[in-house]
Amino acid sequence: MTRHPTSLSPAYFAGLYADDPDPWRFATSDYERAKYAATLAALPRPRYASALEVGCSIGVLTRQLGSRCGALTALDVVSSVLERARVACADQTQIRFLQAAVPGDWPDGRYDLILLSEIAYYLDRADLARLVACVETALLPGGDIVLVHYLGETDYPLSGDAAADGFIQGSAGFAEILAQSRTAEYRLDVLRRAVPEVAVA
Repeated sequence: MTRHPTSLSPAYFAGLYADDPDPWRFATSDYERAKYAATLAALPRPRYASALEVGCSIGVLTRQLGSRCGALTALDVVSSVLERARVACADQTQIRFLQAAVPGDWPDGRYDLILLSEIAYYLDRADLARLVACVETALLPGGDIVLVHYLGETDYPLSGDAAADGFIQGSAGFAEILAQSRTAEYRLDVLRRAVPEVAVA
């Protein structure tokens, strides 16, 4: 299978959703249901003050994550998908939805949780490095990063392992690994930004 040589464009995803409103079966797949449960179980803290979810799609995980966040910003590149997510999460007023294609479009704000679930392998290596730089700017000291990536064969620019390992290597200067796990189908990596030491007079 030949990989896309560059980052996938918003038009790529708009085309997928035009053909199928839920092309990855987020709402019905046993794989997705189990992966969402594992993702939420892997969060190191019971609650977060301000979280960012990159690639929220139709909002299935967003809705579950929202109950653990004082504020949650959810991004996707397709406007019709964001509208479905808004409807699905309408009763959770702490969630805001933005149309954005990372790393070029990055929201303002500082976050104590950044979730990158099945998103980094849509980027080429140059854009992955830019994504790491965006996360470094936006993540609060002591904040958590959660990476989730499918391990099967795809035509995406990067494999699941290449995307996760590339992110981890790129963020080594500001984040450390807290936990890692993998199944036959996906891997889950949890990182935490170091808290600067306070000098004692």
